[in-house]
Amino acid sequence: MVYDLEKENKEIQQRYRDLIANTYRTLDEEQNKTIRKAFDIALDAHKDQRRKTGEPYIYHPIEVAKIVANEIGLGTTSIACALLHDVIEDSDYTYEDLKKIFGKKIADIVNGLTKISVMNHQNISVQSENYRKLLLTLSEDFRVILIKIADRLHNMRTLESMAPDKQKKIASETIYIYAPLAHRLGLYNIKSELEDLSLKYNNPDVYYDIANKLAVAKDQREKYVEEFKKEVSEQLKEEKLNFTIKGRAKAISSIYRKMLKQNVPFEEVFDNYAIRIIYKSDARNEKFIAWKIYSIVTDLYHSNPQRMRDWITNPRSTGYESLHLTVLGPDKKWIEVQIRSERMDEIAEKGVAAHYKYKEGFKQNSDDRNFEQWVTQIREVIEQQQNLSTTELLDNIKLNLYSKEVFVFTPKGEIKILPVGSTALDFAFSVHSDLGMKCLGAKVNGKLVPISYVLQNGDQIDILSSQNQKPKQDWLDIVITSKAKSRIKAALNSEKNNQVAEGKEIFQRKLRHAKINFTEEEVNNVQRYFNLKTSQDLFLKFYDGTYDTTDLKKYVDSKSAIKSFLQKFRKSTPTAFEETPTTDLDLIVFGKDEEKLNYSFAKCCTVIPGDKIFGFITISDGIKVHNDNCPNAINLRANYDYRVMPAKWVNEQRYSSRVKIEIEGIDRKGLVNDITEVISNAMNIDMRSISIESHNGIFLGTITLEVKNKNQLEETLKQLKGVFSVTTVKRT
Repeated sequence: MVYDLEKENKEIQQRYRDLIANTYRTLDEEQNKTIRKAFDIALDAHKDQRRKTGEPYIYHPIEVAKIVANEIGLGTTSIACALLHDVIEDSDYTYEDLKKIFGKKIADIVNGLTKISVMNHQNISVQSENYRKLLLTLSEDFRVILIKIADRLHNMRTLESMAPDKQKKIASETIYIYAPLAHRLGLYNIKSELEDLSLKYNNPDVYYDIANKLAVAKDQREKYVEEFKKEVSEQLKEEKLNFTIKGRAKAISSIYRKMLKQNVPFEEVFDNYAIRIIYKSDARNEKFIAWKIYSIVTDLYHSNPQRMRDWITNPRSTGYESLHLTVLGPDKKWIEVQIRSERMDEIAEKGVAAHYKYKEGFKQNSDDRNFEQWVTQIREVIEQQQNLSTTELLDNIKLNLYSKEVFVFTPKGEIKILPVGSTALDFAFSVHSDLGMKCLGAKVNGKLVPISYVLQNGDQIDILSSQNQKPKQDWLDIVITSKAKSRIKAALNSEKNNQVAEGKEIFQRKLRHAKINFTEEEVNNVQRYFNLKTSQDLFLKFYDGTYDTTDLKKYVDSKSAIKSFLQKFRKSTPTAFEETPTTDLDLIVFGKDEEKLNYSFAKCCTVIPGDKIFGFITISDGIKVHNDNCPNAINLRANYDYRVMPAKWVNEQRYSSRVKIEIEGIDRKGLVNDITEVISNAMNIDMRSISIESHNGIFLGTITLEVKNKNQLEETLKQLKGVFSVTTVKRT
């Protein structure tokens, strides 16, 4: 391709000017010089590189730096690191070079980002190993993780240029790893955008359907907000408050989750947008004004007390503060209203970065300690579970990322924030590990309770302990927090860990004798071969003699099994589909070369011809074909992308598949006849079974159909929806 270099250079300079447009007002001359120096080095390092789109690669670090500066709100060091984040990996510049030019802090952050990036390019069996690396950076320097989230956000915003299978892999990893991290760091806007973009590539039909419906409803939404503004503003102005009122549509992914959770279509999700009242205040009156606005709003509109959330009195552990209430608005529909100060709003928008900005002087409370304690716990959990598989570690950590919280008190009246479902034993470990290890029971609100007691909001807890108490195996079934689990496991496994270390040495020796390198990938391969959950289990088997050289030889003999997998399943039949017999094997082709391979359908989802599909290479059961919307699809792509194969239908007319549908509506005479008329006569489909029950004038039916392809099914669903008194028809 021929590029207009002069035009591109002008565009690069313009993008850089956009980046620094806001920094001149907040940073001094020396700080802006640092950013300029970082830009010049990045420009030089990436001068010969281009993105998949054909654009100069330097566009990417500039845009990441913009996200870091404007959407997360970080300062000089982070902006410079964002500009430099790919320099070590992609050029001749080294860590020592950056250390000499910018100092140790910037060099360390860029080096941390490089390590994560290198991990992304390695063919490791558990892709979420990145998650361990990301989390390990948390207590070293928050900025590594924040810049990495910004990097992923820009990659997701520009994902169109990637191949479809690559899009799905990146989108799956994003929803699996980066969105939960953004959530836990308080970056709610970024978290929502990452989730929306992931949905866009993992399930585009759903994404665009909801997006289009939101666009259609935009005028109505704006009209509603204006009406609400008019009524509320008059009252707020009388109180001489300085405020703004905004309306916003909720995230597409959030609406989709509600549709799934409530099992309703888009039209029945009524609270798909929210209203936010943001007010100016000094530190002294901040809380008082919030409750004053709350009182004014609830005087105007009826509120739902069960949906009220006070995150000002008890902020979330991320630092998030706001009053949430749900009221019956101007059109007599329930609408969520959020009340927060400008400070609270900035923390809600920019998360941990803004939180620490206000740490000094404005409002010092336990939030900072809560957040720092969470970070310390995460690191301790990771360091103490080095022998745990990454997938298990991921499950442990994610438990505390999305969980709702319960607020309880120590005997001295200090607040402790724990995930909902936590027990008295979890509380003991949250106070101190030694207290948890020796915990016998607890007094809650003065009453004696067992260690398994589940904490409730407002409980005051006094832990009873004994020097003779030791952790027991069943404690793992009592606790839910990752800190408690890790401490208990560490105590139970101290002897086991020594055995694991010795078993690892035995395993390494046997690998050397077999002339195989000891690598993480090799360990994972052997572990899967013996069908073990963790590498720790593998090493223990070699320690206690369960496995020996003979067993390892069997693995070596089958080592090339996956590499030769595709050849093993290649068919000897002719390539022309028109000439081959009508068999299941003629329906789907795999990979870029569209090869015909043996396969079977996965049991975790339903696949019918015309559905978007992919193949997954199992260890012992051949290729399994999954629906793109399979509940396991994201997990498979995030963890085992190298075993996912593109797949497509060849002749969907040759095959029929049984599909179950649910139908609901108002019961009436002749209804069943009208339904069967559509299915059997209008659509000429075989109906394998039908079951319809009626209660209080409402019917609910389940019908099993033999359909040829997706188009035939969709047309049938459309016609059934047109039957009088039928309200809902859906494929299950």
